[in-house]
Amino acid sequence: MHRSVLLALAFAGAVQAADPVAIDVYRDPNCGCCQDWIRHLQANGFAVDDHIEADMAALKSRLGVPHSLGSCHTALIDGKFVEGHVPAADILRLRREPDLIGVAVPGMPVGSPGMEIGERQDAYQVIGVTRSGERRVLADYPAR
Repeated sequence: MHRSVLLALAFAGAVQAADPVAIDVYRDPNCGCCQDWIRHLQANGFAVDDHIEADMAALKSRLGVPHSLGSCHTALIDGKFVEGHVPAADILRLRREPDLIGVAVPGMPVGSPGMEIGERQDAYQVIGVTRSGERRVLADYPAR
């Protein structure tokens, strides 16, 4: 076989698609933006297990989501919470930071993933929560 063909075959065998990142999403059955956020996750390499939850307040409390950081849906990944319309890239960052127990985008800011309305984007932040309960800004998304 020609050397370039062998190299091409070896390279093709070494390059494989990354495995999807598993995440559990819990949402109220009547919320449409939650499904839009799920589509954002799926488009960014997440394998979503979608759960309809009757008592979101109890779930958030059990997972340690601070009430002041609340939003419409909650996800669980690697034992950590993801609250609200957190961009996929920031969820991946959460996985790499061992001191964080979760991240949140409080409320439902326009322009965050799943809350798109044309070109409008309200300013919002992704807030990380540490094991000791401290909060820190992980990402700032400006208004446009």
